[in-house]
Amino acid sequence: MNRILAALVAFLLLAGADASTLRAAVEKPYSGTLTVETGKPFGPFVKSLPAAIKQRGMNIVGIACATCAAKSQGVTVPGNRVFFFFKPAYAVRMLAASEAAGIEAPIRIYVTEAGDGTAKVTYRLPSHVFGAYEVPALDELGAELDEDVRAILEIAKSGSGG
Repeated sequence: MNRILAALVAFLLLAGADASTLRAAVEKPYSGTLTVETGKPFGPFVKSLPAAIKQRGMNIVGIACATCAAKSQGVTVPGNRVFFFFKPAYAVRMLAASEAAGIEAPIRIYVTEAGDGTAKVTYRLPSHVFGAYEVPALDELGAELDEDVRAILEIAKSGSGG
């Protein structure tokens, strides 16, 4: 009888639960993924990113805004942006080393608003992404891009990207 009662309680709990609560998201599904807590409020950090990206000689090729898309549907979600950027000279080097690696450009950084209102950045290390191709020239490029992304985040955190 106790087993039947326990099974019934478990069934009722599961039946009333939202499916998303039953399965936790994998925070970093790909190896080589880093998350950086900026300590800077989301809005000012996002505003400082374009200048920081340009300061490192990169071009922004796009910005995706899930917050904006949700708002257009009447839904409010925490701050959320994806910045896409690359440097033309890097594109030339990348394609000379491996045409197949072209799918890895542009670099993406994902900025989300933490519960305390600060910006959190998640990205895949370029050295890890390009390292999968096992091409020495891409290894060199990936290491340079790692430094560029690190510097971009530091510039944006300090607010000195202007």
